[in-house]
Amino acid sequence: MNSADAMTEGAERLQKILAQSGVASRRASEELIAARRVTVNGKVAKLGDKADPISDVIHVDGQRIVTDTNLVYLAMNKPRGVVSTMADDKGREAVADYLGNLNTRVYHVGRLDADSEGLLLLTNDGGLAHKLMHPSYEVPKTYLVELIGPLPRVVGRELMAGVQLEDGFAKLDDYRLKQAIDKQALVEVVLHEGRNRIVRRMFDHVGFPVQRLVRTAIGPIKLGDLKAGRHRRLNPGEVAALFKITDRKGRGQAEVIQEAEEPEAYED
Repeated sequence: MNSADAMTEGAERLQKILAQSGVASRRASEELIAARRVTVNGKVAKLGDKADPISDVIHVDGQRIVTDTNLVYLAMNKPRGVVSTMADDKGREAVADYLGNLNTRVYHVGRLDADSEGLLLLTNDGGLAHKLMHPSYEVPKTYLVELIGPLPRVVGRELMAGVQLEDGFAKLDDYRLKQAIDKQALVEVVLHEGRNRIVRRMFDHVGFPVQRLVRTAIGPIKLGDLKAGRHRRLNPGEVAALFKITDRKGRGQAEVIQEAEEPEAYED
């Protein structure tokens, strides 16, 4: 709420909210506000304004600031053989088994099939999770694909042009041969599709079954050197980057953002 006379129960001084969010000290936050670098719900803030850290949307220099301390954003390196669910009725290893004593219930943003590995995002922010999974936001996912070679150049051209699968047309956004040694090929691909086992099915279609599949990035978030089975909290800049890419992609779209619920859509 961007008003000095805000009377909502959760309203606090804006500089206090910024300081608690780790943006800057309270004094430095006041200077940011005075310099007109802070907006609340799209309006330029001024000294004396209050806001609700849970319901109001605050930006500093155009970057979304997460002010609700109850929200959690995690990156995990899902190992091969682990199912992308918080609990498995068949007794298989699940994502939740690797989260330790996390006090907050989180949900996976999309999935990787059990045979695939790599980056998986987890959060209790239902609004952001919905945007990241919704196809209209076109959030790119990057994968390393290990195949049996040699791999003809026509494979990349065909997948970039698109192939017709049983559930519709599918195409890659980018394709790069990273390594080719003897009978092994390593390819980096980018796509924003989220259909079940889409990467594997595309390569199957052109006659080159995937031997290993690792997701290395979701939008601006990179897997980096995070070890298999480990997770980490996203830093404020990474969270802001996720908001930025979904805000840009979703501009002008009327979406109904649902509260957090365990997603059903697959991504691989």
